Amino acid sequence: MNLFLVSWRQMSIANLFRCSRCFGTVFGKPQQTLEANTGTVVFMSLNSWYSLLGFCDNPPSLRIMHAQLVVHGLVENLRIATKLVGLYGSFGDTRQARILFDRIENPDIYCHKVMLRWYYKNGFYPEVIGFYRCMRQCLTKQDSVIFSILLKATSELRDLNEGRQLHCQIVKMGNPDSFVSAGLLDMYAKCGTVEFARGVFNEIGEKDVVSWTSMIVGYVQNDGAEEGLVLFNEMGSSSVEPNEVTVGILLNACLKLDSLHQGKWFHCYIIKNGVSLTSSLGTALLDMYVKCGNIGDARSVFNELPTIDLVSWTAMIVGYTQRGHPSQAMELFVNKNWKTLVPNCVTIASVLSACSQLRNAKMGCVIHLIAIQLGLVEDVIVRNALVDMYSKCGMVGDANIIFSLNPSDHVVAWNSMIGGFAQNGYVIEALSWFHKLRTSLISPDAITLVNVLSACAHLGALQLCSFLHSYATKSGFLSNIYVGTALLNLYAKCGDVELGRQVFDEMYKKNTVTWSAMVGGYGMQGDSGDSLALFTEMLNENLQPNDIMFMNVLAACSHSGMVDEGLRYFNGMCQLYNVVPKMKHYVCMVDLLARAGRLDDALEFILKMPINANVSVWGAFLHGCRIHSRLEVGEVAVSKMLELYPESPGYYVLISNFYSSYGRWDQAARVRDLMKRKGLNKQPGCSSVEMDDVSYPHNNCRQLHSGSDVVSRILWCLLLVLWLLLVSKK
Repeated sequence: MNLFLVSWRQMSIANLFRCSRCFGTVFGKPQQTLEANTGTVVFMSLNSWYSLLGFCDNPPSLRIMHAQLVVHGLVENLRIATKLVGLYGSFGDTRQARILFDRIENPDIYCHKVMLRWYYKNGFYPEVIGFYRCMRQCLTKQDSVIFSILLKATSELRDLNEGRQLHCQIVKMGNPDSFVSAGLLDMYAKCGTVEFARGVFNEIGEKDVVSWTSMIVGYVQNDGAEEGLVLFNEMGSSSVEPNEVTVGILLNACLKLDSLHQGKWFHCYIIKNGVSLTSSLGTALLDMYVKCGNIGDARSVFNELPTIDLVSWTAMIVGYTQRGHPSQAMELFVNKNWKTLVPNCVTIASVLSACSQLRNAKMGCVIHLIAIQLGLVEDVIVRNALVDMYSKCGMVGDANIIFSLNPSDHVVAWNSMIGGFAQNGYVIEALSWFHKLRTSLISPDAITLVNVLSACAHLGALQLCSFLHSYATKSGFLSNIYVGTALLNLYAKCGDVELGRQVFDEMYKKNTVTWSAMVGGYGMQGDSGDSLALFTEMLNENLQPNDIMFMNVLAACSHSGMVDEGLRYFNGMCQLYNVVPKMKHYVCMVDLLARAGRLDDALEFILKMPINANVSVWGAFLHGCRIHSRLEVGEVAVSKMLELYPESPGYYVLISNFYSSYGRWDQAARVRDLMKRKGLNKQPGCSSVEMDDVSYPHNNCRQLHSGSDVVSRILWCLLLVLWLLLVSKK
């Protein structure tokens, strides 16, 4: 029998591998057939076996190859065994990789590094440290690759003590390279000890771009964005040029500082110095513009990106949604130019948020179907977004179904349900869900309390307000600026503006919304003097008033008849504070002029408005005509209201009352008759009475609870006493 060595390098191993789905055609019958026909035995060289291992691209093929190596007695070869360890690790089977490693009699340093690397790559960070302690007993030498892996694992574990021990060993080893130094910087920064990281940085002799970038990253990640920018200036004085990673983290620093001007400077730097606009850098630039409120420049960056990938596309959609541009977010999502991009859970959640803002339930249902098709509906982010979308679109029942199908252990879904009930007027249900949340294992957060406080504002129950105040104090939420704002707003709506002012004065931080709530609270109680004084105090604090603040100020001027002051504030909106008046501001101005009897000026103001007056503007004008008995002018408003909003029962009632006040009973009757023929019913007014710490709502057309009769009798008794007092005075 002739024996010879076949050189497998002259054969196509790749073709051989492709033709044999399992290795039986190579090692089984074909070998026997070859031997039977030619009397020749084929031997594969060690290098051929090693090369063939490289074509194992899935776990089943690797296991078959492993079995053949065991059969041929080659698995004990160090080179083959190390390759097997690496392949099992690359497929995520770290357990089998460790079993193979433990069977190697004398593994060298390279074999140890392979095992260490795949422990780290597969997320077994504690095992990385434990394996290193074992290998130190059998290896007397370590190198920079081992320390780099160890430092990365320590960074992920946030284990400062282990990191400092590694630092000592690195010092003993001497002359760490730039990657080890960068690993030390990253480890100390992620452990929150940026001062230690700066000490390591200062000891580096020749600092390269990796060292500078790692130190800047450390500052930015530890709320030291300003120090990061200062370090970049120092970097500029050296001969080291920043790369796209450096610029990307500096854009993140600008974002944290809310410094749009500095961010634009870095944008110019990218263009001027020819920094490669990679997908990650482009997304960082886009995100900076979005978070700093410049959505137009963010879209310009998006349009200039060389390639649009899922990350940049999603970032732009998220930006539109977060900055209150839901229509543009939907337009970008359905744009056919990016139809090849498959949305992920963040994309779907952002688009659902856009549907929530638009109150577009139909589109929300379509996105729900897309999420089902993509298999994303079970993701917690998508599920919470679905609950929020259905709740805000008024489909609270559907939101409840989604929530009940898979009860969430995240407070976000609970907040969506409570907020949805509150926004749709289901106050009792919102409070009931809050009670369920408190009795569950999930802890409410500040947003939960804001939603509950907003719900209670509809009830006007002062006792409940006091309870929530105590709960916020005990839970530590009172320091939250949004909770404090919602609480003082609730006190104001319950009629206790003094307690609201006390909450306001005790707040450590206040934003424009907080000041607006307090100014509006004074306005609701008719205290225009304090309302305008507080507005002046806010301006002295150098805070920028928003559109809501100006609406509250104009309403205060209207209630107190301060026409000249109201006109001055209205004119100053655009000229001084760059706030564009909206329809609600025009309504306030018409109400201000009409209440003061300046109906001709009010009509002229309406006709000169840059936007078409809606029914609310004409309603305010009609109310002024009724107060000052200007029938002929009021009929102009009547015709406009019926033209603009023919299906609103509230405005028909206003018109009917207008004619009744002038004794035009026939015209008032015709308006009421028109309401009946259109099938329109006046929404009944509702009020509440608080007895024994319980708030009882009631109205004039339906009984809501068993105590309604008692409440009604008490009210009639009070009216009788009041009438007797008036009679006795006469």
